Amino acid sequence: MSAPDRGIANPGSAWDRDRAALDALYVDLHAHSTASDGSASPTRVVEAAGAAGLGAIALTDHDTVAGIEEARVAGARLGIRVVIGCELSAHEGSHEIHLLALHVNRVDRLAPRLAEFQQQRVDRAHEMVRRLNARGVGLTFEAVLAAAGGGVVGRPHVARALIDGKYVFDAREAFDRYLGTGRPGYVPKPQLLVRDAIAMTHDAGALAIWAHPAKEGTRAAVTRLMQLGLDGVEVRHPSHTSDDIQRLACLVSELGMVPSGGSDWHGATDGYRTLGNMNVPSSWLEQQDARLARRAA
Repeated sequence: MSAPDRGIANPGSAWDRDRAALDALYVDLHAHSTASDGSASPTRVVEAAGAAGLGAIALTDHDTVAGIEEARVAGARLGIRVVIGCELSAHEGSHEIHLLALHVNRVDRLAPRLAEFQQQRVDRAHEMVRRLNARGVGLTFEAVLAAAGGGVVGRPHVARALIDGKYVFDAREAFDRYLGTGRPGYVPKPQLLVRDAIAMTHDAGALAIWAHPAKEGTRAAVTRLMQLGLDGVEVRHPSHTSDDIQRLACLVSELGMVPSGGSDWHGATDGYRTLGNMNVPSSWLEQQDARLARRAA
């Protein structure tokens, strides 16, 4: 027997109660682990998702899917869905745009490109250390690798090594004095064009989602990226104001795109970037699944 229409269903029916429970289930589709620059292992990310009462978690480490298998094992044990993803840094003109590749199902297509990006990150960190050494900062590349803990090397790890070496007090000082744009240790990233990032995402069977666009996510900008194949927009993110969220939600709906959202969790236990704090409804994940199904058909 088919489920009754929600508009006429008996509010006390089992079907209605199940539907209400599903609507109340939240997901988090943007989180990082020690495979890149997060402080929690992939297992711990999934465990934290369970503790937060989430039904699904997307592991979206920068330029790597190395933590996915560990996360999936934990997800199977705890009954939490793990979405395979990664976060890519791309450029359109002079603007850097972060894209989430969500629902990767052809890792073999993505892995070789990610390996190239990871090597570029290592080369960039080497050059940062060289420039800092030239300014009298006695940082070693080994210290940066130690800060990365086996994960993909990034600028936050250089900052951590500076803190550990007592060259700066905290990450803010590290970026203000040495690593921010125009500072002595700053090295620009090799540029990946947005159209190429979207193409490689689709080649891996994934959805291309514009991460945390905030006010840059105007109708004109989103429409332009749609023409390059963009599938959706991260509507809910800690950096977005309530006005941003409302505007982006309306824009996504009007343009027939898929919404996404997440905490961009890196391991914080308090503050505005705790896991699950964006209350992303499970229906958004269902919309993503439906778009993938239509594409496969």
